[in-house]
Amino acid sequence: MTNDLPTAPRPGPLRVIVLAATGQDVRKCWHCDACNTSLAPDQDVTLETLLQMVVMNDEEALTSRTLWSDSALALAPKVCSNGLDIEAVMLALRREAQRRGLQ
Repeated sequence: MTNDLPTAPRPGPLRVIVLAATGQDVRKCWHCDACNTSLAPDQDVTLETLLQMVVMNDEEALTSRTLWSDSALALAPKVCSNGLDIEAVMLALRREAQRRGLQ
């Protein structure tokens, strides 16, 4: 007997979701430490670590305190020396987390 119930499509890798939503390829992170700033009290990882979590498709990125940190979001447009729009990446991740019901 087979289960004929429809299943929800499995979401794609986080980096592909971000790329489709923003045009930003997080694999272009240079690991230059420019966004590896000190953590605010409302952050749990650096912005660089958050980007690497996305590259590794670590869904913990979607529930990271840093993703939801207003101070990290305010800092995001100013830190990438390689021109990645980290603010756009964070906003796309927030939308994805909300779509998945994680926030």
